[in-house]
Amino acid sequence: MLKTSALSALAMLAGSAALQAADIEFWYGNTGTGEVAIQAACDAFNAAQDDHAVACMGQGSYETGMQKAIAAYRSGRHPALIQFFDAGTLDLMLSGAVLPVEELEPEVDWGDYINGARSYYETSEGMLYSQPYNGSTLIFYGNRELLEKAGIEALPATWEELADAARRLREAGVDCPFVTDAHPWRVLEQFSARHGLPIASRDNGYGGLDAEYTFNTGKVAEHLQNLHDWREEGLVKLNEDTAAGNYTVAFNTGECAMMEGSTGSYGAAFAALGDKVEIAMAPMYQGYERHNTLIGGASVWVMKGHDEASYEAARAFLDFLRGDDRQIAFTRTTGYMPVTKSALAALEAEGLAAEPDFATVPTGVGSLDQPGGEGSRGVRLGFYVQFRDIFMEETQKAFTGGQSMQAALDTAKERGDALLRRFEDTYKGVALP
Repeated sequence: MLKTSALSALAMLAGSAALQAADIEFWYGNTGTGEVAIQAACDAFNAAQDDHAVACMGQGSYETGMQKAIAAYRSGRHPALIQFFDAGTLDLMLSGAVLPVEELEPEVDWGDYINGARSYYETSEGMLYSQPYNGSTLIFYGNRELLEKAGIEALPATWEELADAARRLREAGVDCPFVTDAHPWRVLEQFSARHGLPIASRDNGYGGLDAEYTFNTGKVAEHLQNLHDWREEGLVKLNEDTAAGNYTVAFNTGECAMMEGSTGSYGAAFAALGDKVEIAMAPMYQGYERHNTLIGGASVWVMKGHDEASYEAARAFLDFLRGDDRQIAFTRTTGYMPVTKSALAALEAEGLAAEPDFATVPTGVGSLDQPGGEGSRGVRLGFYVQFRDIFMEETQKAFTGGQSMQAALDTAKERGDALLRRFEDTYKGVALP
């Protein structure tokens, strides 16, 4: 591992151009506006200094990027930096291929990251493993024009109010009151976190690799059953139920009145609907205290196996991405949120918070910065990317009548636990960071 003494030695050799100058690669998974913003950041970094050059290389998706990076690591042709999304955090932590970013840059004030962004990517003991980058979270959307048709003056704050509002919208002739895709990021992870409920034992896996899924009982299971029943009643639509065939498009085209979605969806919604768009924190069930939602998006990881000059270049690029102005520019282009307190303060100081490009920041950051609790720190479970597919597969069968929702959740738990045991066996004897 790279130690502080090694970094100090590197600084003493600053006069050596051969050591200082380095060309490194950064592999990322974003497409669309995210890719545009990343390439803009790379160009800006390369233009701002002459010591280093970074080549930013899109991989088409997060999963493809990680698979290629691990394969390249084995052959010694891997990038210095890789972007990967939240669900694969534990897989990368235990891969043996990455270096904790806090170890690479011990002098940085990593406590400047907002709690909801930091906790997902830190070890059980609080060391940050990767640098949060494109941050999002779950919020609630409403179409003011459609809501007014039913006499609804404010977005529902509770699920009970949402069901009532949906019935009023149906009576007012709105065929799609509320839309979701029922992805586990929305209906399982974010739902559980803000209600202070774990989806697995052992503190969602932070306490050890022997965790087991628990979402098939209690309020999570009740909520999934409610979504099923509300869909049968015509209050909720899924992707396949909409004329648009996609939940965000269905909201953006004015087909649906309410939507649960990422803060990153705001840009497209505002472009389509303008001032009709309203946002708020995602609804709660009555009787539950609100906890923080989880950070979505991705972070930047440092890969092992590079020389000191490459790590100096990696440090410089990470510092650049972390800068207040760069975070604000990234937010303006993508709709992702700034993830440090200093960037948020700069946004306020520059009078930008009221601009449409930054409309999700107060709501999103407010949601992330709610009190923490059991289940709201993050998800630290192995093979979690594959588990998300299992959850979708089983619950979609329930939504379409192929099995009961309880059977779907029980089967998803059983299949998920099998993945966890396989992951535990794969890393037998390895200490959880």
